[in-house]
Formats: sequence, structure tokens, C-alpha cells
Amino acid sequence: MSDLLERVAGAPITWGVDGSPGWGYLMDRDRVLREMTESGLSATELGPDGYLPTDPLELREYLSRFDMSIVGGFVPALLYRPEQIETVLEYVTRAAGQLAATGSEVLVLGPSSHRPGYDTPVDMTDAEWSTFLANLRRLEALVTEAGLRTALHPHWGLAIATGQDIERLLDSSDVGLCVDTGHVYLAGTDPVEVVRAARGRVLHVHLKDVDPARAERVRSGEVPFRQSVIDGLFVPLGKGGVDIAGVIKVLEDDGYRGWYVLEQDVSLSEAPPEGSGPMADAIDSVAFLRGLADGGA
Repeated sequence: MSDLLERVAGAPITWGVDGSPGWGYLMDRDRVLREMTESGLSATELGPDGYLPTDPLELREYLSRFDMSIVGGFVPALLYRPEQIETVLEYVTRAAGQLAATGSEVLVLGPSSHRPGYDTPVDMTDAEWSTFLANLRRLEALVTEAGLRTALHPHWGLAIATGQDIERLLDSSDVGLCVDTGHVYLAGTDPVEVVRAARGRVLHVHLKDVDPARAERVRSGEVPFRQSVIDGLFVPLGKGGVDIAGVIKVLEDDGYRGWYVLEQDVSLSEAPPEGSGPMADAIDSVAFLRGLADGGA
């Protein structure tokens, strides 16, 4: 794992930047990029549409100020509702072109729900599954045409979330995966087992650790997802219930050489004091990964 830290990127959501309506306070992008670099990260995902410059030339010039690069971006797409698919695919085509122009190799596909936010689980019918898979094939063709690979991101509250969803997806399609250790764990599935089951199809990884007690309250419906995020659902790597080391070992032993994105969902009410908040947690997470790379964790 000698080159592990060279393949660790950040994500704006780790600094509370999410495109969902009413998610929380959005930190200034200059500060977010500066704190990423100060935390030891050399690359980032794109973040919500419009947070970073959308013009590729302007984006490259902006990132050069921080010596950063783009390694992908979360692109939400509602695929099981046929009446919306043409608008959805038009957006995906634009997003794929933007990501390709930045040098990204993957598009991280968010399998959207027709409900707002992430608080209500989705249970697609067989008919909706058929529509989803047919539109997924259309989407993959567009992403491939842009020179990228599609990495579908199972996510709490979206159309693909549970271990059963992931198993059905793997059996019914050839799409690649973005394995998010936190969302897989939150849905009651062992992320180590997922990366084993998806050998050769993991294209991108989001690293999260999770407070086990808070996760159980989300699973039971006692506390909504977003409120639990506000309360501290996601914790620095190595301080929760996810076997981060086990996930990375399986992937590295299988020859994975893609990016690990430090993506710890945060919702802020205001800008934190300099050096605290998301940056402090990111520094702790990078230190944990450094221990793994050095063989000490």
C-alpha cells in the first residue's frame, strides 16, 4: 500500500457542501479547497452542480491555484420514472462532458429517488426495476461515449441502497460500482463482503466511518438520515464500526488502483472556526490512512 495516500482525494460534502435543498450552510469554496490541501489531499470530486466552475477551462485555472485535480463527481439520475428520463439523460450528458474535460475517468452515478432528500427508503417494483435497468444501459452508453466509466453509488434513501439491491444490480447489469463504505454499512450490509462480491467491478471508493449506535437508530426509523448526519452519524476513519482496513486490503489485494475519496457527509449550521470542524476530522482520517499505508493499523 505504499502509494495509498497518493490515491486519496476529498469531496466537498466532507466540508458540508451538498446540493440538496436545505442541507445546511455551504462553506466558501476557496476555504474548502485550501483546507483540503492543508489536510494532505491532492484531488477532489466536483461536488454539487455549480459549486465549482462549470466551464472546463475556468475550472482548470481555478484548481491550479490549489494544485488540485478532479477525480470524479456525483451525478444524480432518476432512472425508474420513464416520463422524466429524457431530461435526466440530457443532464447526464452535460455532466459527463464536464467531467471528461477535467481529466476524470469515472462518473459517480447517484440512483435518485423520486422523493426529495435521503430520509425515505425506496423499494422499486419489478416493473420499476426493468425501467431502471433499461435506462441505466442508455446512460452507460452516453457516459462511455464521453470517455468515462459509470460507477453506480448505492446510497441510503436512493433507489439502490441495500445489500439485496446491490446483489440484484450486479446480477442484472455489468455496471461498475462506487462503493461507499458508510452507506453500505448504514443499510445493514458488510462493505467487505460487497467489495468481495463485486471483484473487478469496483471503479471508485468513498470512505466513510459510521457511529454504530446512530446507524441503528436510522435503520429503525427512529431518527431521519439528515438529522443523524447533523448529530454526528459519520465519524473520522477508524473511530466507527466500519472495517475500513478490511475493505482497503481486499481491494488492494485484488489489484484496485483507483481513487479512495474521503467522503464524510456533514451538515453545518455555520462556518466553523479556522482549523476545526471538517478539517480536523479530515486530518484524523488521513492520519488513519497513513497508518494503513505504513502497515501500522
